[in-house]
Amino acid sequence: MRFEITHSTDYRYRGSAIEAYLEARLTPPETATQHILSHRIEIVPDLPTTHYTDTFGNPVAFFSHTLRHDRLAIYNRLVVETTAPRLPVEALEIPVAEARQLFSSVLLDYFDYLQPTPNVPVGGPAAGWGRQYLGPGVALQEGLDALNGAIHRTFAYRPGTTDNSTPLRLVWKAKRGVCQDFAHVMLSVLRTAGLPSRYVCGYIETDAPRSQTGRRLVGAVATHAWVEVLVPGLQWVALDPTNNRWCAAQHVAVSFGRDSRDAAPVRGTFKGGGGQAMKVRVNMKRIKG
Repeated sequence: MRFEITHSTDYRYRGSAIEAYLEARLTPPETATQHILSHRIEIVPDLPTTHYTDTFGNPVAFFSHTLRHDRLAIYNRLVVETTAPRLPVEALEIPVAEARQLFSSVLLDYFDYLQPTPNVPVGGPAAGWGRQYLGPGVALQEGLDALNGAIHRTFAYRPGTTDNSTPLRLVWKAKRGVCQDFAHVMLSVLRTAGLPSRYVCGYIETDAPRSQTGRRLVGAVATHAWVEVLVPGLQWVALDPTNNRWCAAQHVAVSFGRDSRDAAPVRGTFKGGGGQAMKVRVNMKRIKG
């Protein structure tokens, strides 16, 4: 499949901002399942950028606006060609306990993806879910399928009921949220069960032809979030608990991290007394190859 994607992030300041400093993780990687045909990041007004790669392998563009301004906008434009991933069937047949044992020799390489973060605590309700769905003798594919489905059934997708500061304990209690919350719940269970896992921020085609997908996918008009799990053979496999499916050609990964903060497409700070309003929109259109 080939997609043309435009992702806009528009900051409007109530009262002029004096300074603004931002990081953009908006450069999608080349992978076995996605080939980037064209990509550019546009900043309005045009500002110089510096670049580095963060600890999770994400290319980062840093820029600052040090003059008084009322608006700052970032546009991410890309054309990408995707294919459906092939699941590593033999690796997914391995029981959870054996997978944990195999990972023991490479724990230093994947240590970060087993650790709690402020957004993804481990233990608590995640421990019970881990015992229920990811017991020692359960095959990885069976357990991941069951966990993915359980999150989809238990948690209601309700935009506007949470934000970036909502603690995961409140999501567990209310049983509702958005894709970011579903990903954090899944990461909490996986890490509690001893399986390295990471947060993925990207784009999803929500308006695919029904004749090809059978149903419309759930995804914000902003960015989407899902989870990747490390399996034996050191391959990442991706699941989308919001839609109760393994990720396919309709998913385009952009950034990775331990949680939503690490993988945030745009984050930063500004100086000014009037506050700000941020509007985000994503348009992902299927085009002919």
